[in-house]
Amino acid sequence: MGALDSLTRDLRGGDRAGLLRACRRAYLLALAALAVPGLPLGLLLAALRPLSPGGLNGVLGAVLLAAVLAGVAAYLARRSARDPDLSAPQAALTGAIQAATAPGVPFLIGCAFLGSGAALLPLWGVALVAHALVWWQLPGWLRAPAA
Repeated sequence: MGALDSLTRDLRGGDRAGLLRACRRAYLLALAALAVPGLPLGLLLAALRPLSPGGLNGVLGAVLLAAVLAGVAAYLARRSARDPDLSAPQAALTGAIQAATAPGVPFLIGCAFLGSGAALLPLWGVALVAHALVWWQLPGWLRAPAA
């Protein structure tokens, strides 16, 4: 419960720095909720019936699909974070939680290919790039909290 307590404490602080800390915690918790089940399921799939991407074209197709899905997810999360109908903290948390899908989707697609390093590494590379971009852009998504 420590992470949730810290998140709540940062939200109640009422300042931009606290809101950013809360959003980053919410983002990481949402990303963990997506990623943690993917690893054991990917291992199970690799043990029972490993997926093969079908050569270079299959790998490129999976990586392109993952990159497009990550981009769409990041765009939608940013739009949610700037929703004028929501309060600044609510919009920021909504966007941060939704942003976890940007790296989460390529990571999960990569988990489906745990038996194939040729597909796994580029897919997890897309997930890492998406994570870095969301982490770096998240402060720009925040509106000033109302006084």
